[in-house]
Amino acid sequence: MQLSAQPYEERLTAPRSWWLISFLIGVSCALVLLPFGTLPLLGGLVGGTAVAAIVASSYGSVRIRVVGGFLIAGEAKVPVTALGEAEVLDPEEARAWRTYKADTRAFLLLRAYIPRALRVEVTDPEDPTPYLYLSSREPERLAEALRAARAAAPGAA
Repeated sequence: MQLSAQPYEERLTAPRSWWLISFLIGVSCALVLLPFGTLPLLGGLVGGTAVAAIVASSYGSVRIRVVGGFLIAGEAKVPVTALGEAEVLDPEEARAWRTYKADTRAFLLLRAYIPRALRVEVTDPEDPTPYLYLSSREPERLAEALRAARAAAPGAA
């Protein structure tokens, strides 16, 4: 039995510019420690860069997956049978759903550096969440993977 006709996985990695910013934070730390000598300067450069890189890496380590009949987005794990239609959002529409169209009960997995998104209705009457907003670099592929997983789910029509 095939659980997902089209498996999907995406990591919402931080943009390359964030790694440059991490290095610049290290340089800033080094400059602050410059009056204390060469060793503290090098420690500030290495330590500041490392801490900033760890923060950038952890923020960009969130994943979206469709596997085993579930949509796993960050901390959320939702069975695909509890999901309705998926709407691919262009950058302008995605911004609208992040701001003035947003529902406070919705689950938002957003990354400001990813302009496009997917909005998926939650059809489970027991769940107060009206929809999931998922930042995605490939929302069309994610929507197709969700459709395929719903069709392959037990009891699907």
